[in-house]
Amino acid sequence: MTFRLTALTDSVPPPLTRRLTWLASAPDGTPLGTAVLGLFTSPAQAHLCSLTLNVHPAERRRGVGSALLSAAAAAAREDGRRAMLVQAVEGSPGDAFLTARGFGRALALDYARLDLTSPTSAPAATEVPLHPGYRLISWLGSCPDEWLATFTVSRTAMDDTPMGDTDFGVVVWDEARVLAAEKAVEDRGELLHTVAVVEEATGSIVGFTELVLPADRSGNGQHYGTGVMPAHRRRGLARAMKAEAIRWARTEQPEITGLLTDTADHNAGMIAVNQALGYRTTHRSIEFRLSLES
Repeated sequence: MTFRLTALTDSVPPPLTRRLTWLASAPDGTPLGTAVLGLFTSPAQAHLCSLTLNVHPAERRRGVGSALLSAAAAAAREDGRRAMLVQAVEGSPGDAFLTARGFGRALALDYARLDLTSPTSAPAATEVPLHPGYRLISWLGSCPDEWLATFTVSRTAMDDTPMGDTDFGVVVWDEARVLAAEKAVEDRGELLHTVAVVEEATGSIVGFTELVLPADRSGNGQHYGTGVMPAHRRRGLARAMKAEAIRWARTEQPEITGLLTDTADHNAGMIAVNQALGYRTTHRSIEFRLSLES
């Protein structure tokens, strides 16, 4: 099959990542597939990149995906990256494609959804009592200035999130990174809702959960990070924060019909929290890893 690859310019680069994009097209200009290479800018992730690869179903098995993958891998090696991560639904054509090209299975993810259209699909916040000595706070959009410093520190709660064999590295958060991530959501027209738990004795945030709603405020919302600092775990704080996020979505966002979340399948604690709150698995996805070292 004859086709050409065109490198595209990233007019609105995302925060914390550089992106390179290729379009595969037929001689008449018909799009056949795309590849988006994410080059992480965090020093702890300078060895790593991520790839999103899509080929139209009618154009598969004609070399388009292989050509896009080859272009992305070459660019990643030129940039000094040692490994590439790509995600595909388990059992999908993408799974077979990546396996055949030497990618290894690094992490399995459990994808789940909470149905908000059923009044009995999730407990009310009052049904999830908060452990004594803590209180919940929440905000929309950017973190309020009064909480920014302690909220930034609380993000270390994600440092030990199970990442399997991805060699993902530890993402170091400072206040600028927090604000940049929040602004990226705002720039897409989406709405970020954060629930945090405060330890009353210190006045410090010790856990958080983030929920992002689509620009039209309808359909499914997407959970982002949820974390509790190690010294405060096993007190039901993650469940209480997520329950409050559910209550808010259900009562304040009536056009949101479901909430989506994804969790490493060996993160038994968070999966148990999700199941207790009514989330049900929809599918499994695999994070594949390819070594780029010769």
